Amino acid sequence: MGMFDSINIAASGLTAQRLRLDVISSNIANANTTRGVDGQPYRRQIVTFGERMAPSFQDALSSQLQAPSQGVRVTEISRDNTPFKLVYDPSHPDAVKDPNSPMYGYVQMPNVDISTEMVDMISASRSYEANITAINSAKSMALKALEIGK
Repeated sequence: MGMFDSINIAASGLTAQRLRLDVISSNIANANTTRGVDGQPYRRQIVTFGERMAPSFQDALSSQLQAPSQGVRVTEISRDNTPFKLVYDPSHPDAVKDPNSPMYGYVQMPNVDISTEMVDMISASRSYEANITAINSAKSMALKALEIGK
């Protein structure tokens, strides 16, 4: 393992958590969006992480002492397929207007739960802070190693 590998691994975590926070912010901002580009209510988005592996098998094989994982990456941003929330509000412009429909007066609201998003935001924020701490620790160890040579 090289001197800066731990910093690079933690930096990949910072990047991934920042993207996760961006997606969470988008979910919160669209919590009341009843009509998107496709005419449907906004669907909550979920970030999926995966391992960032060595660039090639040959590189991983040539450095046997190297850690198998090279950090984290975002593998997918998917849409949550849970059903939309139904709210009775006949005066809403997106309410079902057909009086013969059993959904008359109901509005489909996004499947975003603010409390879930806040918990996810706190989790992403704590993970971001942990990666910052790891970078600071690696930096401190590198500086102490350089002081040995004095």
